[in-house]
Amino acid sequence: MTDWYHRLISFVFAALITVSTVATETSPLNILLFTADDLGYEVMSDPLDVTPNLDKFAREGIRFNRAHMNMPICQPSRGIIATGRYGQTTGMMGFFHLREPVPTVMQTLRDHGYATGVLGKVKHSTPDENYQWDYAQDYRELGAGRDPEKYHTYSVEFFNQCKKADKPFYFMVNSHDPHRPFHDPERPKAAAAKPSKLFKPSDIRVPSYLPDLPGVRREISHYYNSVRRLDDTFGRVMDALDESGLAQNTLVMFVSDNGSAFPFAKANAYVPSTLTPCYMRWPGKIEPGSVDKKHFVSSIDFLPTFLEAAGVPVPKGVDGRSMVPLMRGESMEGRDVVFTQIDYKIGGPASPMRAIENERYRYIFNPWAGEDYRYRNNNEGETMRAMEAAADTNIAIAERVRVYRHRDLEEFFDLTSDPDCIHNLVHSPEAKTQVDAMRLQLEEWMKKTGDPLLPAFAARNSSLQMKEALEKHYPKKTDLRTDQQKAKDKARPE
Repeated sequence: MTDWYHRLISFVFAALITVSTVATETSPLNILLFTADDLGYEVMSDPLDVTPNLDKFAREGIRFNRAHMNMPICQPSRGIIATGRYGQTTGMMGFFHLREPVPTVMQTLRDHGYATGVLGKVKHSTPDENYQWDYAQDYRELGAGRDPEKYHTYSVEFFNQCKKADKPFYFMVNSHDPHRPFHDPERPKAAAAKPSKLFKPSDIRVPSYLPDLPGVRREISHYYNSVRRLDDTFGRVMDALDESGLAQNTLVMFVSDNGSAFPFAKANAYVPSTLTPCYMRWPGKIEPGSVDKKHFVSSIDFLPTFLEAAGVPVPKGVDGRSMVPLMRGESMEGRDVVFTQIDYKIGGPASPMRAIENERYRYIFNPWAGEDYRYRNNNEGETMRAMEAAADTNIAIAERVRVYRHRDLEEFFDLTSDPDCIHNLVHSPEAKTQVDAMRLQLEEWMKKTGDPLLPAFAARNSSLQMKEALEKHYPKKTDLRTDQQKAKDKARPE
């Protein structure tokens, strides 16, 4: 009797496992995209245990070591994620929405029966201003976008709604951390939660693209605090997913929208500007602990990746390619370079930059460069003030300040010895062959994508003609939104 009973139990248990597996394989795939706001890749390798939840998550799936954001600044970056197209192919080259209809990942999935939800950064994550998410909570509801428990509460609510409606979901969860203002323990933001761990200036590592000054260390320590709170938030969203019982049938992706909010990172064209932590987990499909060190992937690839994984046709006109073969450990041709750019940032005239990177080099074109232009953005803070003060007596720091403010027309870096893009080798005789080759590749890409910067690039050997082309194709009016868009944006919080 006992043996018969055990055999029966084993048979029933095996049958249940089979049914569960079939149900998982035949049920539509859920997709959860979690984005950080201004998270630099360099902090992710810090031995200080800054991001324990993200470190654990990275080990559960695949990590892409050559993942980049094609346009490393807030809204334009998220527009590329949503459309799978470069900014010049949609017109979203700054802080404005789509002018002409273009398929988006959220609308495409909704058309195939998905519920769509978003937490945080709603305006920046909705390129079609007429699109209404099925579920949305923003800055104020989320404790200034910086409260892990509120992210957990609203995630639970969204998952429950999806289960009740019996719908798969596309859920975009956007932390406002570690965007400025960083968490200063002496002056905390009232609506924001306290991070689970705080860091002192003596704790942190200063990245090589910044000088090691007391003011820089102090501000980076506050940044680390915000990074830790981001990690707290990610952990609580993953808790909510586990509690929902939906984790086994959910593809989860983590990225940052751009590099950290420091000079030479966000809103620029260097490696620290565009390189992003990129982790993906897909139970039963991605081998845990996988690392792709070879292939370049970027934000134009996210839409086709999500749609292929979900079994949904990819719209025509998409610039990116699905990463699903790479997630299976396969090799892909044509992933040996990546193109990145900046056009319009917040405030001031356009400052277009174009970059191409291959396995060893990065080439950058800055047509506005010169003493008559002073580059600035809203990412400078105490760090830039400390650099400018030190520049009076330190020649090396003075040169870094000059490069940041005025640039050189062309920049070329050997990333094997200079991964943070500090030593410009564009005029080195040894670099000429490679510089010429990368110029040609960049020009072909600009032609293919209809890049408005192409005439300026073609005229780069004539300062006058290049300036005329720049002024013609980049109007001095920097706010290109319609009056309707301005009114809507004014009524909505960041």
